[in-house]
Amino acid sequence: MKQTVKSIKTDGGVLTLCMDRPAVHNAFDPDMIRELTGALQAADQDNGVRLVIITGAGSCFSAGADMNWMRSLVDASQQDNERDALELAGLMRTLNYLSKPTIARVNGAAFGGGLGLIAACDITITVENARFGMTEARLGLAPAVISPYVFRRIGERNARRYFLTGERFDALQAQRIGLVQQCVAAEDLDKAIEAVVKQLLKGGPLAVACCKQLVFVVAGHSTETQKSLDEYTAKLIAGLRVSAEGQEGLAAFLEKRTPGWADD
Repeated sequence: MKQTVKSIKTDGGVLTLCMDRPAVHNAFDPDMIRELTGALQAADQDNGVRLVIITGAGSCFSAGADMNWMRSLVDASQQDNERDALELAGLMRTLNYLSKPTIARVNGAAFGGGLGLIAACDITITVENARFGMTEARLGLAPAVISPYVFRRIGERNARRYFLTGERFDALQAQRIGLVQQCVAAEDLDKAIEAVVKQLLKGGPLAVACCKQLVFVVAGHSTETQKSLDEYTAKLIAGLRVSAEGQEGLAAFLEKRTPGWADD
């Protein structure tokens, strides 16, 4: 089976994890979720890794859920949908609370779960032509699993717009609302990443890890509190997927038509 995540480690302790499904815009499927989670867990235990960069192969960061995966969810039970959502939640939680610094190298568009990965990273740098969106409501669903991380980035005011409308927005707007911290021309992306990496490597590894944990303590959340929230979000999305509205939204998406509740 072809690996869906490419790992590249440099002598300086910089590990790059590249989602490697460019033919489907690095869309998530169960294999990629498991591989990415496993790679992050291994990095957390590896003293030779100082920081982790997440990026995508080709011209897209990640389009979110894979079409074939979504098709399989149409006929899945609520229990299977909940189990599936908890696996994605585990990936987001592992990335968010990783003891090492994390950088999202956003080389292109990000939607759904891809946008969640960005929000779960410490430092977020995007190319200026990237597009973003949480379009789940248009499918009769909700951006449930990624919501804690995105909410902490963009705040209630922006969540109450973008969660509800499902509209897409550009990189400058992503920066304005706090989803990303820096927006650069495509040709300057690697230079911008290298500059941040250089700054991170100046700090003591233990001190940097403690600084990251300090942020979580001050903010009042942890891996344990997140697990409880994940159970709620997994139940929410599983219930929506098997509901009449969710079934119609997924079917309409797969059939490339407008769902019954929407205007053409």
